[in-house]
Amino acid sequence: MTKIVGFEDIQSTEQLQLEIQQGGKFVMYQYCISLVVITFKRWSKIYFVRHEQDATMKGLPFTFLTLVMGWWGFPWGPIYTIQTLWINLRGGKDITKEITASMVSVSPKAN
Repeated sequence: MTKIVGFEDIQSTEQLQLEIQQGGKFVMYQYCISLVVITFKRWSKIYFVRHEQDATMKGLPFTFLTLVMGWWGFPWGPIYTIQTLWINLRGGKDITKEITASMVSVSPKAN
């Protein structure tokens, strides 16, 4: 399984469930890098954002990277940059449902 950033101190499934009920979520951020004739649009690692944290602020490094490096490719640089900024400034892509579903499917059943 992929390492989830910010998930290290969750000790139990009950603690995770409580955190998610209070507004915690799993998110991914996008970033864009352009090199004149080629543009890359990629996803970050998965981040766990606790309910008291701001998901938009946590994604600022990817947003700044995109602002500096994303525009320079033609024609996709500006297009991908705008798409990426839209996603990141709205708090990233929320993948909480997918992650929790995969955790349930791989966890051992209690007997």
